[in-house]
Amino acid sequence: MFQRRRGDLNNLQHRKRLRHEMTPSERLLWKFLRSRQIHNLKFRRQHGIGPYIVDFYCPEKATVIEIDGDTHAEANQRIKDRRKEEYLSSMNIRLIRYTNCEVLRNVDGVVEDMLENLSRDSTSPTPPYKGGAC
Repeated sequence: MFQRRRGDLNNLQHRKRLRHEMTPSERLLWKFLRSRQIHNLKFRRQHGIGPYIVDFYCPEKATVIEIDGDTHAEANQRIKDRRKEEYLSSMNIRLIRYTNCEVLRNVDGVVEDMLENLSRDSTSPTPPYKGGAC
């Protein structure tokens, strides 16, 4: 099980590239997540878990934070997202999703929602954040 959480070594270079090419919303949220600023929790960015790359991963809470862009509204991407969610859930990893728009327009609200979710000890998927119109 440890190997699967560690991620596929074949996509190591891709993960490194993604760390250097973060979206504006990922870059903004990373300012809040890095250096144990939230509840002294460690977050990893563009972390591999099995065959997937997740935006942010907190190993202490077994929680993934995903920031979704417009492409996640497309039918094909929704199917991929569902598979990823099922895989993470099978490993008892909770998934919390936010949109690019939510992060860019209300990062304080997203961080507050994230703090609330991280305080819970649930491994079930978290309902989408509805903190503002996008």
